[in-house]
Amino acid sequence: MHKYFTKIHLIVLIASFCFWGCTKKEVQQDLEPKTNIIFILADDLGYGDLGFLGQQYIETPNIDRLAKEGIFFTNHYSGATVCAPSRSSLLTGLHTGHTPIRGNVSVEPEGQYPLTDTIPSMGKVLQEAGYTTGGFGKWGLGFIGTVGDPNRQGFHEFYGYNCQSQAHRYYPGHLWHNEEKVILEGNGWTEKTTYAPDLIQQQTISFIEENKNKPFFLFMPIVMPHAELAAPEDEILQKYREKFGEEKAYPVREGSEYGPDMRIGAYQSQPYPHATFAAMVQRIDSYVGEVLDKLDELGLSENTLIVFASDNGAHKEGGADPDFFDSNGIFRGHKRDLYEGGIRTPMLVRWPAKVKPGSQSDHISAFWDLLPTFAEVAEVNSPKGIDGISFLPTLIGQDNAQKEHDYLYWEFHEQGGKQAVRKQNWKAVKLEVFSGEKPTLELYDLSADPSEQNNVAASYPELMKEMEQLMKESHRPNPIFTFYKEEKLAEE
Repeated sequence: MHKYFTKIHLIVLIASFCFWGCTKKEVQQDLEPKTNIIFILADDLGYGDLGFLGQQYIETPNIDRLAKEGIFFTNHYSGATVCAPSRSSLLTGLHTGHTPIRGNVSVEPEGQYPLTDTIPSMGKVLQEAGYTTGGFGKWGLGFIGTVGDPNRQGFHEFYGYNCQSQAHRYYPGHLWHNEEKVILEGNGWTEKTTYAPDLIQQQTISFIEENKNKPFFLFMPIVMPHAELAAPEDEILQKYREKFGEEKAYPVREGSEYGPDMRIGAYQSQPYPHATFAAMVQRIDSYVGEVLDKLDELGLSENTLIVFASDNGAHKEGGADPDFFDSNGIFRGHKRDLYEGGIRTPMLVRWPAKVKPGSQSDHISAFWDLLPTFAEVAEVNSPKGIDGISFLPTLIGQDNAQKEHDYLYWEFHEQGGKQAVRKQNWKAVKLEVFSGEKPTLELYDLSADPSEQNNVAASYPELMKEMEQLMKESHRPNPIFTFYKEEKLAEE
């Protein structure tokens, strides 16, 4: 009798341990925290404006730290060569031939043409994956209450500039916190008391603190160093004034000065344009450092993926001098060009739990790849029908599993219309698409000519036909952002 009960007891005990062990493992898997995701987007930052890429005048130690502790993508591209379509491409996973917003079109009284709410977007996908989502900085994809409102595009919280034209000014009369208009006392478009980017940064850090115990997605579309040239009177600016000495001022222009006659979309005069630009770039770097420090303080660094990039190439507005700073590095062109200097951006990814520190990748990627990558990190399905390809395999060192693009495509709706295609190491650029002038088609071998100085189109007629066909196939008509001449005539 005693032996019988002993055997039964032993069997039950073993079964209990097996069940408890399996259950514990399942519970551990369920309780394993999702990876936090932070995307830091600089505005008009050039490829050569960063220290680790050779910048001689501006100090960027925190961004350089991202490069040391993460992976540098040498062949990464922005969504477009100006603000709104670049952000639309980022959030929708669609290139500019497919994404809803393809140009900077303002609407009255404030804001830009709204991003549709009928397609999946980055915020919505991550919300559905259980993330708390926040956007802090410049939006530019639809005014409050429209379908493009950040709260309707998957962001639980937004704080910053809704309108990119108003973001030309660093001492604005107001910002937006979700649907609340936040009046900045002492500014009022007439005086300079509160430097808005610093206020936005304070809200950014608060978002991290408030969501430290749950998975979050933080979108940081920082306004700097987009013109106007303006920085607080602090030790950073003073350091660069001493470095550069007396400068040729960016002059007073009609409506440029803060006051009753100010035009909101203009840029203020600036007696120290080089010093101020440098101070603005270092201020971006200081914001990055504050985020890194806060993650360290809260014990979140290991399980947080950080991506840093720029929305397009270096700009020349408002007194900025990209030639002085060598802001586009070896690349030809600036903002509003589809040459490399207008769309190639230095992308850095730090993820201590997964990414090998100090590594580089020549994988060819673009903004429309961020949505599927973040979806895979969040362990949810990527939206169907998008143009992006997840580069998670590259991040975690599984290069053999990394899918590649057949080609990348861009279109630009200003300056006569421009298109570009990159297919492997070949890059085709088409100009004057709808200007009425005869279009020109150029071809560059980026493996031998990354600066795009030697147009070899005449030597590769068959390749040029293929590239032009890809341009035609990649453009999907859009009733608001018409592109080809026949579309514009039909619209009229």
